[in-house]
Amino acid sequence: MNRKERQTNFNKGFTFTKHTPEEISHFDRVFDVFKDLLTHTSGDIEEAFEWLEMLDKEYNIFTDEYSLQDFEDDLKKRGYIKEEIDEKDGNTGTGKGKNILTAKLEAALREFALDQIFGKLKKSGIGNHNTKKVGVGDERDGENRAFQYGDDLSTMNMTESLKNAQINNGISDLRLTEDDLIVEETKHKAQMSTVLMIDISHSMILYGEDRITPAKKVAMALVEFINRKYPKDSIDIIVFGNEAWPIKVKDLPYLKVGPYHTNTVAGLELAMDILRRKRNTNKQIFMITDGKPSCIQLPTGEFYMNSNGLDEMIVGQCLNKAAQARKLKIPITTFMIAQDPYLRKFVEAFTAQNKGKAFLTGLSGLGEMIFEDYEKNRIKRI
Repeated sequence: MNRKERQTNFNKGFTFTKHTPEEISHFDRVFDVFKDLLTHTSGDIEEAFEWLEMLDKEYNIFTDEYSLQDFEDDLKKRGYIKEEIDEKDGNTGTGKGKNILTAKLEAALREFALDQIFGKLKKSGIGNHNTKKVGVGDERDGENRAFQYGDDLSTMNMTESLKNAQINNGISDLRLTEDDLIVEETKHKAQMSTVLMIDISHSMILYGEDRITPAKKVAMALVEFINRKYPKDSIDIIVFGNEAWPIKVKDLPYLKVGPYHTNTVAGLELAMDILRRKRNTNKQIFMITDGKPSCIQLPTGEFYMNSNGLDEMIVGQCLNKAAQARKLKIPITTFMIAQDPYLRKFVEAFTAQNKGKAFLTGLSGLGEMIFEDYEKNRIKRI
């Protein structure tokens, strides 16, 4: 091998260089921390700023060139926060001149939660899940058949149709008739309707453990995940304490626990009521809770509460709702985020009644488990 050939071969090899990490701006570095703090403070910007000041004393987050005031100014310039002009403008505002979150920052919090739990996810253009059923859908499965009245023309296989026209009519009299048309089969796209139930009873922040923040992050991430990957699916979020009520996606960052007991029955009733109005075949309920049911509302409107052990009347009503959901073909998946023996005993009976699923998960694994189960449940039940 001559020198020229050796030189050529050398040039075709791999060249290794020292990795230079991508430079992150001062704003982006602080912004990630700030988004995390906002979730912990339930959207209270001023409290998040106070936390940033304390963290700065410990970890030198800010510099002489880039201060907390500079960061606040950047948030306003980029449209993430604004000063409240009217009380109606803000979700948490109580007076004029207070900083409030904009819709842009609310969306950024959902995206941040998704990135934390599920990693970077690229948006999918179609975003439906496949079933084994053939029907009207978006994904071609490679099988051809003759055109039938009512078929979508976008599914027509022009190559095969022209071949038919050539065979049936010849080159000299080439014309395309209805009998020549060939269409490609498409996979039916099933849709899923989900209700996510979040326990906001007082125990979600008791015992020195913040359980509501991970639950909020999972909810925000799941909404963002569905909107990106499965935009034809629907998700509704409800919270339950003494009572149950739906909350809007934009209000998730502001969610707080209250001095409540756990009225699982009210949550299930509302969840099933929401799903009854959905036209999708596939329906499911995800329930995040850390405690056994301890409250029901009596026909008189009064609340019956009992936090000691498993109350037969309360548990009995819960099991009735589980059976009712089963009849409606609505599986319930319970995510237990606490090692409560009473909770485990209740969930075993509850899951057996509904024929659903239950997972005992730590807070750190909650997001991954919910996402994994959501994907598995998207196979259409026939």
